[in-house]
Amino acid sequence: MASLQPSSLKTNVSTELLIARIVQIHANICKLESLRPSKQVNSLFTHLVKLCTPPSSIDITALPEEIQLIRQSLITLCGRAEGLLELEFSTFLTNVPQALNNLNLFPYYGNYVKLANLEYRILSDNGVVQPKKVAFIGSGPLPLTTLIMATHHMKSTCFDNFDMDESANAVARQLVASDAELQRREEKVKILGHVRKYMKEGGTLLVRSAKGARAFLYPVVEEEDLLGFEVLTIFHPTNEVINSVVLARKPID
Repeated sequence: MASLQPSSLKTNVSTELLIARIVQIHANICKLESLRPSKQVNSLFTHLVKLCTPPSSIDITALPEEIQLIRQSLITLCGRAEGLLELEFSTFLTNVPQALNNLNLFPYYGNYVKLANLEYRILSDNGVVQPKKVAFIGSGPLPLTTLIMATHHMKSTCFDNFDMDESANAVARQLVASDAELQRREEKVKILGHVRKYMKEGGTLLVRSAKGARAFLYPVVEEEDLLGFEVLTIFHPTNEVINSVVLARKPID
């Protein structure tokens, strides 16, 4: 998730009111017949993002179980809705001449650019400039991050995109050739362990996370989840970019 376009990052909403509004939006989303892009779907998720994006002191770990369940549900729903939006646009692009020259037609392309720029800066600051190979896990049907990285930052790098949804992989391959759901935290930790097993020693791992109310939109990855990795830096943006960035390295034994 890169971001929608929140109109303001300032908020005076109390934690209690914030949670009440989030719960109401969740209830409204659950009543939808479909999460495919539509005026109603876009309106609800835009409202949700506007509520959750401003910096917040909310302690996600202290939330009662019923709110935790709603939070997990929202993360899944956001992932599905985002995946359907990307699938629709990626399918559209495969029928457009010079598809890769028209990525900026995607409604939130600018926010993906900001996130990719942030991630590349963090990688560069930690000595990762032009790696030979990059594996992107959870790329979806519209692999904007890898496309932006490959065309603007890592022009000599070979990118491999992976997604749990084979149909997303197929559409993404078709799109790139022309010129899903989000994991819950426990599943993400298992994936991290699997990635570590097959990473070379000294390899770098960049993970997207979330902080504060943004954790209603995206899973949180804590340092203790990165067993066997050396955490190099953690960055929590305070602008419209939703995702926090965690950079880690597999130690050299």
